[in-house]
Amino acid sequence: MSRVYNFSAGPAVLPEEVLREAAEEMMDYRGCGMSVMEMSHRSKVFDDLLNETEADLRDLLHIPDNYKVLFLQGGASLQFAMIPMNLMKNRVADYIVTGQWAKKAYQEAQKYGTANKIATSEDQTFSYIPDCSDLPISPDADYVYICENNTIYGTKYKQLPNTKGKLLVSDVSSCFLSEPMDISKYGIVYGGVQKNIGPAGMVISIVREDLITDDVLPGTPTMMKFKTHADANSLYNTPNCYCIYICGKVFKWLKSMGGLEAMKERNEKKAAILYDFLDQSQLFKGTVRREDRSLMNVPFVTGDKEMDAKFVAAATEAGFVNLKGHRSVGGMRASIYNAMPIEGVQKLVAFMNDFEKENR
Repeated sequence: MSRVYNFSAGPAVLPEEVLREAAEEMMDYRGCGMSVMEMSHRSKVFDDLLNETEADLRDLLHIPDNYKVLFLQGGASLQFAMIPMNLMKNRVADYIVTGQWAKKAYQEAQKYGTANKIATSEDQTFSYIPDCSDLPISPDADYVYICENNTIYGTKYKQLPNTKGKLLVSDVSSCFLSEPMDISKYGIVYGGVQKNIGPAGMVISIVREDLITDDVLPGTPTMMKFKTHADANSLYNTPNCYCIYICGKVFKWLKSMGGLEAMKERNEKKAAILYDFLDQSQLFKGTVRREDRSLMNVPFVTGDKEMDAKFVAAATEAGFVNLKGHRSVGGMRASIYNAMPIEGVQKLVAFMNDFEKENR
């Protein structure tokens, strides 16, 4: 069968060029006679691959020299514990809760010290980003934590919070590499790669060097210390070799597309096609405050659960898959990550338009 348009929130669509290249190299990576899946992570071939992958990521994001790039396992969810374990020197941290993942990170941090919820958008089902210009930052907070793009609810910070000089930690899992970002504004930026960069099973953490120390909470396991991985160039234990390899291919694809400035422009065009349709539709409506809309995840509803289910079934039949909203909110959600081609969004909108005419 032909490829479908995959609107999954993660694991998600990957660039076809990357998949083709990986298929060609499956039996023999660059003449070494084996797949990346089979080779030792201690080999020269893999070491070169790892270093090249990191160099391309540094290039794309203009990562300053005083930040380490770590390729870690356990996904973004393990970072919910790893961050307080490594950073909570005063045992105090401030959390801005704008969705499920920020909420889980906030709950996890409570195991290690005082986690303060200093702002939230729970009162309106996380459909907006709260005003973060003058927050009640705790004087002894070790850091301020945000989830920058909320996959489930489709909101995105357009402006970073005023942390009043405190360290900013950000989970960028679902907007990673979708647009340029100034890494120097953060202490730690991290994201699970399965949404916008690669296959499931890895998180990339970009950590400022002064935060990488042996001064961690008592009882922190060796594998949960940033220093363990930084000192070993992400090779303390066997890393997710194949995931690193695919991410490296995606970084090269992003560079060939013109880098993150070009991706931002492309992503804004794609999102506008869908949001413009939702704004004039009589059947479908977006659920997020206009100024806080994500370019990556677009939730929408008809207002009728049966109609939502009918739409998802019809769309799946027509080759537009994984449009069902997250189980916690229902409705629909189109995740339109970097690798989703513009024609995928155009065709989805044409299908939605036809569906509306038939079902109004």
